[in-house]
Parts: sequence; C-alpha cells; structure tokens
Amino acid sequence: MITNAVESYLAVRRACGYELKSVGVHLLNFAAYSDARAKPYVCSETAIEWVALSRSIAMRPRLLGEIIRFARYVHAEDPRHELPPPVFGSEHRSRPVPYVFAKGDVERLVEAAHQPVYQGLRRDTYSTLFALLACTGLRVSEAIGLRYGDITTDGLVVRCTKFHKSRLIPLHDTAVARLEQYLERRRRYGPFDDHLFISMYGRPLRLHNVESAFRTAAMKIGIPCGLQRSPRATPHSLRHTFAVRVLETCPDDRNHVTQNMLALSTYLGHGKVTDTYWYLEATPELMERIAERCEIFVSGGKP
Repeated sequence: MITNAVESYLAVRRACGYELKSVGVHLLNFAAYSDARAKPYVCSETAIEWVALSRSIAMRPRLLGEIIRFARYVHAEDPRHELPPPVFGSEHRSRPVPYVFAKGDVERLVEAAHQPVYQGLRRDTYSTLFALLACTGLRVSEAIGLRYGDITTDGLVVRCTKFHKSRLIPLHDTAVARLEQYLERRRRYGPFDDHLFISMYGRPLRLHNVESAFRTAAMKIGIPCGLQRSPRATPHSLRHTFAVRVLETCPDDRNHVTQNMLALSTYLGHGKVTDTYWYLEATPELMERIAERCEIFVSGGKP
C-alpha cells in the first residue's frame, strides 16, 4: 500500500530535520486516494487526477511536485512506481516585487502609529514595534515573540526562528534607549505576561493585530497597502527596506560584496544565501550599480 511507503518516506525526511507538516497531510491524502482505487504503486494518471481536484490552481504545481519527490524515493527501490511528469508547470513561483519605503517614510509611519488615536499602551506599542522592525530587519513573528529575557547587553536574542536557528541582533544605542523608554511604560500593563509587545487586553500580539495597526498608520500618510496594489506595503516591507538599505551602503568591490552578503544573510536568519541575493533586484539603484560593474568586467576591468 502507498500509505506505508508515504509513512516511511516522511519518517526518513523528518529524521533529517524536515517538519513536513503540510507535505505529510498532502501525501497521506494522495495515498488514501490511490489505495481507494486499488493502486498499490504511484501511478502518474492517478497522481495527476488527484492534483487536478485541488480548487487552487496555484497549488497544483506544488502538490504534484511533492508527489514527484516522493515517487523518486520509492522508485529507487521499486521501479513499478511511476514518476509523474510536471504537467502543471513549475512549482517555483517568482517572488513578488518587494515594497521598499522611500527615505523618510519609515519615520512618518512611526509617527503616525504614535498619534493619540488609541488609549493606553497601544500607540507606544506599535510605534516602538515598527521602529524596531525597521532598524533590525526582524520578521514580524520574531518581534512579537520577544520576551524580557531576550534583551541582553549584547542585543536581542531571537530564539527558534523560522528555520529553527537562534541568533543575536545587535542594537544601536538609539534603539536601546527607545526600547528602554517603551519598557518603562510596558511594565505597568499585563504584569503576568513577559512578552515585550502586548495588545490593549494585555495579551501577546498576533499577526493580524500588527497588520491592522500597520494599515491604519500607512493610510494616514498615503502609503499604498491595498490588496490590488503591487507592490504593496506590509509590515514585512520594513524588513525588505532594511535589507535593501544595507546593500546600498556596501562598497562595490567583489570581496566587500561577498562578505557583506554572507553577513546580511546570517543577520536576517535566511536559510539560503540565495534568498538574500534576491534583494539585489529590489531597487533601480542597485540594478544600476550591478549593470555598471558588469560593463566594467566585460570591458576587461576587475569585477
């Protein structure tokens, strides 16, 4: 039965460190579908038929890709398992164009979040949160997960992040001062919770809380954040902006670029350095500098 083969496949990959939560659900559902049709081996026709049942057209290449990877695993031991062709196209979608804040807009956003629209700690919470995201490049999930114990003399300790890696984020003196100022007020609220950022009800912030507050502040200063706009500003755009500004300050010679890219990738907590290279395409200024260096190289100069 394919179900047994799926369970073996998932066990092996999870032993290598992969979680495969959604992948596991998808493959087990496919296995049940195949078993119900008396297909004891991976069948290309059955796989394509099952994937086509997905209502999301965008999900179909990904689902079939998961089956193909599983099929390669079982085919190595038993050639009766077929390798389905990628008939729904590539599962690797191009990343959306990131929204990068213009110079001065981050300050305006922080000021808009601090305007006295809400009572209590809320305006201090979101103005501090947005400022912290902008000056550190943290993911929103990392920032709202911070606790008192994560503040050290060396910076912020970000624990068990997206790729299960903890890292240290150094803070500029101005950021430390702003954070300490916020914490003086924060400690009066929600005394039984040690999260840095809490809601008006004294509970840890959730992603939808941050997105709502961001939209409110962005709309005040005319920053596009509607679903129909591309690119559109989101809280994650503060991380994009941080990465782009760091790259813009990097010298153009090869050694500096290599060292800076590796350092930035580590600092941002990227799983692959290629995720960091993506930011080189983010602004016309960076693309212009890349084009200039390419012309110099083609002309016989040093890269």
